[in-house]
Amino acid sequence: MDNAEQTASRIAAENGFDDDEIMRISMAVREAAVNAVLHGNAYDPSKKVKLDFARTDQDLVITIRDQGKGLDPAAIPDPLAPENLMKTSGRGIFLIRSFMDEVDIQPSPTGTEIKLVKHVHGPTGGSKEASQ
Repeated sequence: MDNAEQTASRIAAENGFDDDEIMRISMAVREAAVNAVLHGNAYDPSKKVKLDFARTDQDLVITIRDQGKGLDPAAIPDPLAPENLMKTSGRGIFLIRSFMDEVDIQPSPTGTEIKLVKHVHGPTGGSKEASQ
């Protein structure tokens, strides 16, 4: 998770984001990676989490994939609902959505893919990087 967060910070900085946006992007990636390891892969050391970072002309696109059972986005409780306000977990997806411009969650029987998009206002690069 630290590697994912550090890589996201570096790539965000290389793509012209300011310090506040770098923090938001890296925190969103960390939350998504934590969810992939904890909820998706259920701490199974034989399962992998894959991160892809891609830069288009207008966006930084970060895709995180786990090898779990799949996630039903409709089943994610609202952390702002009165019955959930005092819970110490369940805010990851909420934070991810608030930090990124677009979030797309695609469940499947072989895992969940979450795509995080942040619009770029700096120089274009067209670069692509992947890490596991």
